[in-house]
Amino acid sequence: MAYQDIIYEVKDYIGTITLNRPESLNAFTDTMISEWVDAITSAGRDPAVRVLVVTGAGRGFCSGMDVKAAAGGREGQPLYSRRNYMKLGVHRVPRALESFDKPYIAAINGPAAGVGMDMASMADIRITSDRARVGMNYVRMGLLPGDAGCYFLPRIVGIARALELIWSGRMIDAEEALRLGYVSMVVPHEELMDRTREFCKQFTQAPVATQFAKRLVWRGIDMYRNLNLEMAEMAMLINSTTPDTREGPRAWVEKREPQWSAE
Repeated sequence: MAYQDIIYEVKDYIGTITLNRPESLNAFTDTMISEWVDAITSAGRDPAVRVLVVTGAGRGFCSGMDVKAAAGGREGQPLYSRRNYMKLGVHRVPRALESFDKPYIAAINGPAAGVGMDMASMADIRITSDRARVGMNYVRMGLLPGDAGCYFLPRIVGIARALELIWSGRMIDAEEALRLGYVSMVVPHEELMDRTREFCKQFTQAPVATQFAKRLVWRGIDMYRNLNLEMAEMAMLINSTTPDTREGPRAWVEKREPQWSAE
């Protein structure tokens, strides 16, 4: 696919999706959503990608839906004709990520508001510029989170803090986001992408084990303990057949960097 509203690059086992509508603070359109999903799918299939990063071009990470582009587009349509609007629209991103087993990191370079914050919340880990601000500002437009924000945010910051952010709609700065545990790191704005890529390098080792571990963590949140243990046993059994499980201990004994080969 030729990309128009995103930039997708791969280097040193790290794929990077850059939302590329800086004039609108990267508000998303149907085109951007389609391209975003295509890049996630491509990264999932590509053995040259072991970690995927998402960030924004210009001053913003993502300001959510392009309200001007969407305004009036569904007025007057009966409810039944709109029943799959979200499923066939923005929900394609969280649905694509549901089956994406590789580490997915958000580098928040600027404001992430409403759906933009939801999109950041879908990442496994978030790193933010010291200039960034995030907020669940749906309520300020009389709306409620409909893009998995109510699923992810309580799992990141806890129920009480999630509800406070959703009910108030207030924007928080990078330091408060760090105190709440929403982001893992705050870095100087000019260093965001370099620091993010350096941080991600540690996740490029043993890709099969890394991907199984992610699957176990996320599935474990929503399943009974015994089922998770059974899934872990199966994952460990499969992973034990990879050459990486022999190379890792051998490299440790030989005091050298391991050469990971399983994909």
